[in-house]
Amino acid sequence: MDGPRVYLDAAGPAPRHPAATQAWLAAEAEGWADPRGLHAEGRRARLLLESARESLAGSLGCRTEEVHLVASHTAALHAGVLGLARARRRTGHRVVASAVERAAVHEAARSLEPDALTTVPVDALARVDLAAWDAAVRSPGVAVAALQHANGEVGTLQPVPAAHATAQTAGVPLLVDAGASAGQVPLPADWDALAVDPTAWGGIAGVGVLAVRSRTRATPVGPGDEDPWSPGGVSVAAAFAAAVSLEAVLREQQEADRRRRDLVDLLRRRVAAEVPDVDVVGDPVERLPHVVTFSCLYVDGETLLGELDRRGFAVGSGSACTSSAQEPSHVLAAMGALTHGNVRVAVHHRTTADDVERFCDVLPGAVAHVRGLAGAAGL
Repeated sequence: MDGPRVYLDAAGPAPRHPAATQAWLAAEAEGWADPRGLHAEGRRARLLLESARESLAGSLGCRTEEVHLVASHTAALHAGVLGLARARRRTGHRVVASAVERAAVHEAARSLEPDALTTVPVDALARVDLAAWDAAVRSPGVAVAALQHANGEVGTLQPVPAAHATAQTAGVPLLVDAGASAGQVPLPADWDALAVDPTAWGGIAGVGVLAVRSRTRATPVGPGDEDPWSPGGVSVAAAFAAAVSLEAVLREQQEADRRRRDLVDLLRRRVAAEVPDVDVVGDPVERLPHVVTFSCLYVDGETLLGELDRRGFAVGSGSACTSSAQEPSHVLAAMGALTHGNVRVAVHHRTTADDVERFCDVLPGAVAHVRGLAGAAGL
């Protein structure tokens, strides 16, 4: 390994933002008590928690009372799908979602009924087919529609305003998964429920955020509790760190956007030019600023990741939400792209141009080495 290790897998948890660390330490010192307590320590914790909700509401463009804190982003997606569906049981139980939604959305829908999920196809860029979306959302028995703002695996932005307009016309609430895009690009205002992931912008694990418009009927699923959306409550320090770091990230967003797009453009150019038999996937323009995914022929993705890791580079592969299962990416399959030999690179606030140049220098040799192991050199 020549040089320090480089982390390029910020499509999941990003390296912790300095503002998150500072806020977490401060909240741990002052807000360690049970926020339900009536004593001074409990009141301090409750104040920090309410301040976090108020700040998050401002950053997300909604009211404080519309923000619900849960244990994780997966929990937020589960609560969104099931809570909206439960409130519309008399309408039906069907959930319409794009074929490239996170596994958490698809599995939450299937938990309602085995036949509850209707998936809508996407094009070769991973963008949802709006004509098919319209037909699916307008069909009888639909309780919920779900569409991501951006695909965290390939970076493509979805036409959320148009999808929401159709859902509104059909009287179906739209859950928008902004887990990949919050803190990265401006969020749409076109949603009835919105789920965001603090770890994706450099927050601290231990909290997820679900916002539900006050005009939207939603019923928390589970036993009764003082906090019905998250029985038992959440980490006060993680919630406070999420709010403070999101404010910081949004202040930095314009400058960070230009820098990350330059890095990803450099990656896209060099990978396409220097690695034989490679396909760079996702929309090259209407995309997240920090993610690029490419597929290499004649390469096993897991082996390539191991080789890059050995050479000092941490990257992702396959589906951002199911890669631990070692399964082919359902996102790439839905796009009609190669589902093996995939590498997902996601830059972050610490990534430098030198990091990217070094990765691009190493990548062709790593791919050639893995192809040689498989007996595919020179094909």
